[in-house]
Amino acid sequence: MPRTTAANKFKARLQRPAEPADADWLFFVLPQQASDKLPTRSQVSVEGTLGGQPFQVTLDPDGKGGHWMKVEAELARAAGVDAGATVAVQMAPMAEEPEPRVPEDLAAALAAAPDARATWDDITAIARRDWVLWVTSGKKAETRVKRIAVACDKLAKGQRRACCFDRSGMYSNSLSAPEPAE
Repeated sequence: MPRTTAANKFKARLQRPAEPADADWLFFVLPQQASDKLPTRSQVSVEGTLGGQPFQVTLDPDGKGGHWMKVEAELARAAGVDAGATVAVQMAPMAEEPEPRVPEDLAAALAAAPDARATWDDITAIARRDWVLWVTSGKKAETRVKRIAVACDKLAKGQRRACCFDRSGMYSNSLSAPEPAE
């Protein structure tokens, strides 16, 4: 099925995640038709409105060929919605990919490795986002530490992309939407 970048309009039911139990954010899984209109099965940055309130966010893959969106508490309050509400959503891919948030441990490792940092500074925001996703998608702390070391080594050698990483989560079962609390 061809991917387009047309604006998506749909309704979504907001859910509270089961974990962490004290989460103040909500989420929803995009309808498959809406997800199919996006340009990639992996993370994609979008802008739009939720309940009439503007947002810019990076959607995460759900591991099933679709996407899910984290709705921060501030956006939910501004839209006047809570878990269980069905809300009108409109979104389209952003024209320019924003810079990813770099975790402190990865940022410290890059600061300590000038050759890795030089490649990091030279790659695209999407490539940096893929490195961040690869590092943070490990389930164990020791996996994350190892991935940071591998990332710095590969970047220092000029490798610009995180190789052999299932960015959609469809094949490795490494990515998924949160489990709902309800």
